[in-house]
Amino acid sequence: MKATILTLCKITLFVLIFMSVISHVVLGSSTPKKLQIGVKKRPAECPMKSKKGDLLHMHYTGTLEDGTEFDSSIPRGNPLTFTLGSGQVIKGWDQGLIGMCEGEQRKLVIPPELAYGEAGAPPKIPKSATLTFHVDLVKIERKDEL
Repeated sequence: MKATILTLCKITLFVLIFMSVISHVVLGSSTPKKLQIGVKKRPAECPMKSKKGDLLHMHYTGTLEDGTEFDSSIPRGNPLTFTLGSGQVIKGWDQGLIGMCEGEQRKLVIPPELAYGEAGAPPKIPKSATLTFHVDLVKIERKDEL
């Protein structure tokens, strides 16, 4: 009797694990992805790091998961200028650009929740898109602190 119960428990455990693996493969991971930040180039000196409230001048190139480029400041020749942490850019940028030095380059992999969400930004950015940005901090402007 004990052997039969033990065998049934093992079979049940195997079935549960198998179903969990199959649902993960078919439905995808249910845990939200996190922002990924990779430093690609650091300057030799860094007298000032970016913080909330700074006016940043950034060159960037944005791509989709399949490598399709959807936007870049480089061909325009003018960096994007915005105030960090003010909601002028997607949340992934407001979070992923903190602590950068002028001349630093990063790669940001941004999940949909920190980008354009379920809606996307048609026509170039599809629904629930994970975005990759290669960013280069050209200049930091900081208001004098009182």
